[in-house]
Amino acid sequence: MQLRRVVVTGLGALTPIGNNLTDYWRNLQDGVSGAALITRFDTSKFKTKFACEVKNYNIEDHFERKEGRKLDLYAQFALVAAAESVADCGINEKEFDYDRVGVILGVGIGGLATFFTECINFANGDGTPRFNPFFIPKMIADIASGHISIKYGFRGPNFTTVSACASSSHALTDAYNYIRLNKADAIVTGGSEAAINEAGVGGFNAMHALSLNNENYETASRPFDLNRDGFVLGEGSGSIVLEELEHAKNRGVKIYAELVGTGLSADAYHITAPHPEGLGAISVMKSALADFGNNLDEIDYINVHGTSTPLGDISETKAIIAVFGESAYNLNISATKSMTGHLLGAAGAIEAIACIMAIVDGVIPPTINHSTYDPEIDSKLNFTFNKAEKKEVRAAISNTFGFGGHNATVIFKKYES
Repeated sequence: MQLRRVVVTGLGALTPIGNNLTDYWRNLQDGVSGAALITRFDTSKFKTKFACEVKNYNIEDHFERKEGRKLDLYAQFALVAAAESVADCGINEKEFDYDRVGVILGVGIGGLATFFTECINFANGDGTPRFNPFFIPKMIADIASGHISIKYGFRGPNFTTVSACASSSHALTDAYNYIRLNKADAIVTGGSEAAINEAGVGGFNAMHALSLNNENYETASRPFDLNRDGFVLGEGSGSIVLEELEHAKNRGVKIYAELVGTGLSADAYHITAPHPEGLGAISVMKSALADFGNNLDEIDYINVHGTSTPLGDISETKAIIAVFGESAYNLNISATKSMTGHLLGAAGAIEAIACIMAIVDGVIPPTINHSTYDPEIDSKLNFTFNKAEKKEVRAAISNTFGFGGHNATVIFKKYES
């Protein structure tokens, strides 16, 4: 069976450092930190008092009041990013069979704010179950993909992948395979998350996952730095329209890049800690590279998972060296979570967009906030510290790894006819 080629024809972003694709990409290149004190709730009794919130977001700019009340924040974010990508791609009923246009999103947690609010309201009541009738439809993790399909009338494959921080890279992988196996002509994919609330921050604090650097919160997300102490929680959404190549060519639309490889693996080691030697990370990159024809010499950039945790950053760098050998030292590597924070289920989507735009513009976004080398991390690797670098990017890897040992890698390359 001849597998079909899959290209990127639409992008949308709603992030802590930009509420659209243009602003997000510019601020990535400029090394802007999205970390700030939390505004959404009183943090006086919380260990961590900062996060990477989406800024200047007004629900009334995007939704009518009645509609907005039916949507958890994560679903709002997903719809806003999807709207940008759909407009960018130019999907329309004349050029598309909507039975062959799907929506596959990645979501790590889903409507956590809705769940938390409804449970608190019940606990503070008299025991009578007075739950909002939209409680369940707002909370469930699959509802955002449903809302997108309903809004546009897309009747193709529609579901949500849930694999913690690897969720949206798994969604990209599924979308890629459905298109190249001729199950769909185009799929709106990516991910969304909105977990900056009392339950999200308190829960991650309880497991000692978040940075506690409240005095230097703007620089607290510092992947590969000796003084890193945990990740900074982020929120937002990234949306990517994948389309079959010939379908896109027939429409004469802009092609950003081609998706050429994906890999999936498991650490099979621990529920939250990565394998210390990066065995799962090695396996997933090798799997994606095999999909790409093992063209290791064409990879110029890796957007690493790089969460700024003591263990994770070390194991991923070991994996890169194990896979690429001496060629690892010719690569540019960067951890854009240093700017956006960790968007959990949406991380893979916005980091895939960073890879795509690096290919388009020939710019490697930096890893910011680095000041002190960690002796356990190979200092000969080029982490693109603190300043973006101009470089032709023929192909780029995006790594995402999730609690539970879930690993996903996607590879984009410059489109060539």
